[in-house]
Amino acid sequence: MSQMLREIRQQPVALERTLASSLRPMERFRRVLEKHRPRLIVLVARGTSDNAALFGRYLLEITTGIPVSLAAPSVTTLYDAPMDYRGALVVGISQSGESTDTNAVLRQARIAGALTLGVTNQASSAMTKIAEHVFLVRAGEEKSVAATKTYTGQMLIFYLLAWALGGIQRLSDLERLPSAVAGALRLEGQICELAGRYRFMTRAVVVGRGLNYANAFEFALKLMETSYVVAERFSSADFMHGPIALVEPGFPVFAFAPPDVTWPSISTTLEKLQALRAEIVAISDSGNTKVAARANRVIRLHNKLDEVFTAIPYVVPAQLFAACLAAEKGLDPDRPRTISKVTHTL
Repeated sequence: MSQMLREIRQQPVALERTLASSLRPMERFRRVLEKHRPRLIVLVARGTSDNAALFGRYLLEITTGIPVSLAAPSVTTLYDAPMDYRGALVVGISQSGESTDTNAVLRQARIAGALTLGVTNQASSAMTKIAEHVFLVRAGEEKSVAATKTYTGQMLIFYLLAWALGGIQRLSDLERLPSAVAGALRLEGQICELAGRYRFMTRAVVVGRGLNYANAFEFALKLMETSYVVAERFSSADFMHGPIALVEPGFPVFAFAPPDVTWPSISTTLEKLQALRAEIVAISDSGNTKVAARANRVIRLHNKLDEVFTAIPYVVPAQLFAACLAAEKGLDPDRPRTISKVTHTL
């Protein structure tokens, strides 16, 4: 068994631990935000953490109404462009806390007047010394290069941040997420059997929208780094504006299909893909009674989930599929070729 698969299975406990340890610090941070409510939120990250930031952008804008921007680190590290961060909350997200360019932006933002927040899994990292406020993802050591439990932990911190900004009303909703993830993990056997069908897959598309758009990026990244599949990722809206020309009979398309406001768009895209005879695998839950008519195969979570809280449980089947596909291909997802756990870029 790969370390990646072991760490996927650890997520319910990691999420419970992160939630329990973060509640009191987030209550204190909430009081800070009540006194200094940001006019703008800027998120800075790389890799899987950048996908978590993309999720955070949607969640925070939808629930709080505060504009959120994803930083381009090169603006600071290469162009040395001065930025006015007064009145902004700048959040750095890094599994290791050692991402060179993420920390450079965070450091410059604090100098330029921002309220700064670091989100990392490493308590003794450089990020914890740079950011004014720090929230730790209590995932435990993540040994596999393919990040899984730190990704969902970072997403959970964004839910807590949304609560601190008044966007989410009940913390009890977050307390149900570990159980929902445990439910998704019970699909492991079904998903690994399905992965066997795609042993020789070399290219694919992943589609999502809204709160699951970031999961499309994360699923595609996992397919690329663990199984060397050329995986493109799109929103269902953008996909129809040109990239759908890629699709030919048998072309594999993976879609996140929750029964929420994004379903009409996803359904229309899947209907078009059916006409092109694409091979469609949808990730959904028991609340979507229509998805089976729009996909060749459905990975279905057994419980109906509130639309705001689908993203963490929905990414778990994607993680399992990537880990199982790597095993089917005889590859080691813990040590992908040419990459390492901590990447330093400027």
